[in-house]
Amino acid sequence: MTEQELIKGLQKGDENAFRYLVENYQDRVYNTALGVLHNAEDAEDVAQEVFIQVYRSIHSFKGESKLSTWLYRIATTRALDLIRSKKSKKRFGFMQKLFGDSNEPLMEIPDFHHPGVKLDQKESAAKLFKAIAELPENQRIAFTLHKIEDLSYQEISEVMKTTVPAVESLMHRAKQNLRRSLEKENS
Repeated sequence: MTEQELIKGLQKGDENAFRYLVENYQDRVYNTALGVLHNAEDAEDVAQEVFIQVYRSIHSFKGESKLSTWLYRIATTRALDLIRSKKSKKRFGFMQKLFGDSNEPLMEIPDFHHPGVKLDQKESAAKLFKAIAELPENQRIAFTLHKIEDLSYQEISEVMKTTVPAVESLMHRAKQNLRRSLEKENS
């Protein structure tokens, strides 16, 4: 099925087109969300939300970018929205705790476990993903899309709605920050 056929099928409400979309893009959407969120359950939730949003808003897709670029953009936006929501709840909970208005504990971010990492590499991977999680948001997104999802700088610029030189700069700074963070971790 070509991308144009898929889009037309989705816009007509064809169940087979939607099934094809999910089967062919679910891993990429999930991995993108996982790369941003570092939490499997949250990534699954975001992936489901992405496909629901695509189903509801496929008529607004103008075809100015590839369908996959649109999916990555939605996945990234949804993942970032979830992070912001959790941070907001965490700050609110902390403030309530400070003033004695809440008995609820602060939300803790669980340990990161990526399904593609072998057991003997878990410690190194955990250090790397911890360092990635500490990157500034735009650097983390660019790095994740390029190194984990294997998107080109051009595709990343479309997803992030920025220029290729801006993506190059983000990647350069991300690599420098990761190198510093990992060197500090290993010293």
